[in-house]
Amino acid sequence: MAFRVAIVGSGNIGTDLMYKVGRCRNLELVGVAGIDPNSEGLARARRFGCFTTHRGLADLLENVPDVALVFDATSAHAHEKNLGLLQDAGIRSVDLTPASIGPPVVPPVNLQAHTNAVDISLITCGAQATVPVVAAIRRVAHMPYAEIVATIASKSAGPGTRQNIDEFTRATARGLETVGGADQAKALIILNPAEPPIMMRNTVYATIDDGVEADLIRQSISEIVADVARYVPGYRLKAAPIIEGDLVTALLEVTGAGDYLPIYAGNLDIMTSAAVRVAELLATESNET
Repeated sequence: MAFRVAIVGSGNIGTDLMYKVGRCRNLELVGVAGIDPNSEGLARARRFGCFTTHRGLADLLENVPDVALVFDATSAHAHEKNLGLLQDAGIRSVDLTPASIGPPVVPPVNLQAHTNAVDISLITCGAQATVPVVAAIRRVAHMPYAEIVATIASKSAGPGTRQNIDEFTRATARGLETVGGADQAKALIILNPAEPPIMMRNTVYATIDDGVEADLIRQSISEIVADVARYVPGYRLKAAPIIEGDLVTALLEVTGAGDYLPIYAGNLDIMTSAAVRVAELLATESNET
């Protein structure tokens, strides 16, 4: 039985997500809600044959029965309101906004621990890209400090991203600590205006206790990068991790799938890919019960 899902938010993120959901055999896209009647995303959703509305989430819930999960691709402020409607209706949600209300989840690290959560937060694109590597290091070594630098194409950062850069850095740093396992962490984001636009690039720096074998760290990182690449094919190490004394440096690149967003928008693509990964696991568990 297909797992019935809907999307609220018909902008770039919601539209890209729609294409990814459409490829999943165990997910059925039954509705897309937005607030702009002239939205290109809603026009594309209509061609998918699902219910669409420009009157927001409330109208979708009134017209579409038996929705199991809603992806929220709106804004942090809107998610706070949407969550109330969803909880009243007994519908679970995956939050792609910076609202950070539900438990923070990075699929290969801690999704299994939160499959019963009513609202799952995907934190930020920077967290989705770098927390796996920090967690991989932490599972073989104590980590007093982690720092990441996420560099994205300026063209891939819309008004919402720019307005929430401070929250991006705070939320990503919290994710490095609470999900990744670093004692303390810091996150930086750089918007690169280069033409042609660059792919998303991430640098992870981590300090570790002395005495851990370098090969053990490299193996742990390699394994988790492979885990992420199963649902984000463009996710890869740019080079072998560098280990010098108590400092580990890992260089990552994320190339988008190009479903709707350009391939340089790996920072956005990794969020939609993570959202689908969460939904697929929840769908599998639902069919097993």
